[in-house]
Amino acid sequence: MRFSSVAIAASLALVSISTSLYGQRPDDQIDARSMALLAQGRAAKAAGNLDGASDALETAVAVDPRNRQAFIVLAEVAEARGLSGKSIRFYREALTLEPNDPVALKGQGEALVAKGAMARAKENLAKLRTVCKGECPQANELAAVIAKGPPPVATAQVVPPKPATVKD
Repeated sequence: MRFSSVAIAASLALVSISTSLYGQRPDDQIDARSMALLAQGRAAKAAGNLDGASDALETAVAVDPRNRQAFIVLAEVAEARGLSGKSIRFYREALTLEPNDPVALKGQGEALVAKGAMARAKENLAKLRTVCKGECPQANELAAVIAKGPPPVATAQVVPPKPATVKD
């Protein structure tokens, strides 16, 4: 009698844990709806519709947060809009899902160069070179971007006001 309540609790815990693990999909199976939305987002990006692409890609990520390609294309859309910080964040999400993705490493490195974070971009280049065993075009492209350096900062120029004319 003393052990029956403990045994029942343990068996219920075991059943609930095994049921939840059985119901999960493997990581390599991305939801088909998310993949369809990814295709729509890529098509909208290619057509120049960045708002439509962003909407479709964000929906794809909401449907299946393991869709790494959607994060990468979202980062590319953010970079096309000139939002390097947002782009870095999306690449970081993709790298959380797959830390050795060469496309995400290269993209994040380029966005870091655009922000002026050269040391972190060089870290990405070093990691990219260790990930790629042979010829790696992503590493070569990132090395060229790092060698070129960050883009010049656009500053506002002061235009002196026109003198007011005085009427007599």
